[in-house]
Amino acid sequence: MENWGMSAVETYEQLAERANTRRSYSAAVKHFEVEGRGSLPATPEAVAAYLAQFAESLSITTLKVRLAGLANWHKEHGFTDPTRSPQVLRVLKGIRSVHNRTVKQARPIEFQLLEQLANAIQSEIDQSSSSDPGYLKLTRDKAMLLIGFWRGFRADELTRLQFEHVSIREGIGMQCYLPYSKGDRESSGRSFFCPALSRLCPVDAFQQWQSATGKTSGPVFRRVDRWGHVADRRMAPGSVVPWLRSLFLSAGVKDAHTYSSHSLRRGFANWAKTCGWDIKELMTYVGWRDVSSALRYLELSEQSLADRFEQGLTGDRNSEFERTLVRGKPPITAPEKRAGAKVIVLHKQVPE
Repeated sequence: MENWGMSAVETYEQLAERANTRRSYSAAVKHFEVEGRGSLPATPEAVAAYLAQFAESLSITTLKVRLAGLANWHKEHGFTDPTRSPQVLRVLKGIRSVHNRTVKQARPIEFQLLEQLANAIQSEIDQSSSSDPGYLKLTRDKAMLLIGFWRGFRADELTRLQFEHVSIREGIGMQCYLPYSKGDRESSGRSFFCPALSRLCPVDAFQQWQSATGKTSGPVFRRVDRWGHVADRRMAPGSVVPWLRSLFLSAGVKDAHTYSSHSLRRGFANWAKTCGWDIKELMTYVGWRDVSSALRYLELSEQSLADRFEQGLTGDRNSEFERTLVRGKPPITAPEKRAGAKVIVLHKQVPE
């Protein structure tokens, strides 16, 4: 019984830490010891020298991940964390000031592109039958594409969906439950609602895929081979990028390599912003906890920026932009302004 108890303790301890996090920490320690020729436990001087050694070859983000791995190792083994020493923090700040680079972000999928891809897939579905080997893959692709976009899911969230955790309310939408996700630090589980739509409907696409598989439990999105065989295991999160780019290539989309799994999430965020969602609505729906996280996904297109400048140059104060900012309220007219109406100037923060 005692051995069983210890085994259970170890199991739960491992479950408390994400598999990706464990791999990242392990890789950081290995890199420090092998590539950096460091020894553990490390001194602040050794960690500072390690940072300086890889200042030019690794990004600031990667260096911070390496430090997190080293910090975790020292804490787990009962040693003082050298990564928080003043010397290490000064070196990291100096590297940032000299070698800082523009953070690469995934290109968002515009709504028109989403529609193009979904219609192309549906056209192939219409030309095939349920007995065709490619039918299952097509129905899966459409469901993944639409649910990934309309729910703003990350790759790991999309691939972790389980049939038994999805409930459908006809004509209303679908409720998706995830036992844990990246933003769910306490692993308390979260539910995500996705509405039924008049077109490009994620609910219809999900039901079509489920009907094609005949599955009621297990992973929703699985690998489908060329013969139409559906795997038992879920797709790996890392496979979402090549899957998405293959859709673009099949549809003849240029620059397919500029899109990633985050393109779905960023695409939805920009679509919602264009449609007048306020930041609080968007944060609640997608699951962001702070404004800075949301702003990293939003971008101001060059065309919309030019339009706003032109609206100011032409004196068009009753612009669609202003009506979007003050939703449901008519613009203040000139007589109202002269009568002493209070004018509120709204400033919109634009992420760098």
